[in-house]
Amino acid sequence: MDVSDITPQLDRLEEALHKAGQSLEPLLGDIGDISSKLPLLDKANLYVLVAYAIEALLFSSLRLNGVDTTNHAIFTELTRVRRYTEKIQKLETPPAERENTVNTEAAARFLRSDLGDNKDIKAKLTELIASERQKAARQAAEKKRPADEPAAESSGVEAGEKLWFMVRAGHPFTMPPFVV
Repeated sequence: MDVSDITPQLDRLEEALHKAGQSLEPLLGDIGDISSKLPLLDKANLYVLVAYAIEALLFSSLRLNGVDTTNHAIFTELTRVRRYTEKIQKLETPPAERENTVNTEAAARFLRSDLGDNKDIKAKLTELIASERQKAARQAAEKKRPADEPAAESSGVEAGEKLWFMVRAGHPFTMPPFVV
């Protein structure tokens, strides 16, 4: 490869590093001043973001210097930062509240077995059980995806995990994306 061929690539790299420096400039000062004004969860996000930025820059530097990063200690640190990111995301998205529902079909069966001597009550409870089964079948049919509708593309792997797998496989990329 001729030197004149890589000059534009070096110029782009220099521009990208300059932009990264400008973006990180507020964090290069006293990070305590910035974090003291933030709520606890945002403060945790800030510290994890800074740690990830440092690790990503170190990773990129190693890759640019031709170091085999697949067996390097940087992976331990990237894994640790990734776990903290996952913990923070788990805290940001609280679990959905569980709905308390009554299984009316089961309740009607219990009542029917206990009050089976009274034919009127038994008939009403049998009707109630049948209507509950129909209602459950309708709800299941509504939730079912039509056969002609394509399935949503989801591999079950989040972006951070995809990055991790790419790094472990030695995928050739220059800079991992920053996790916010």
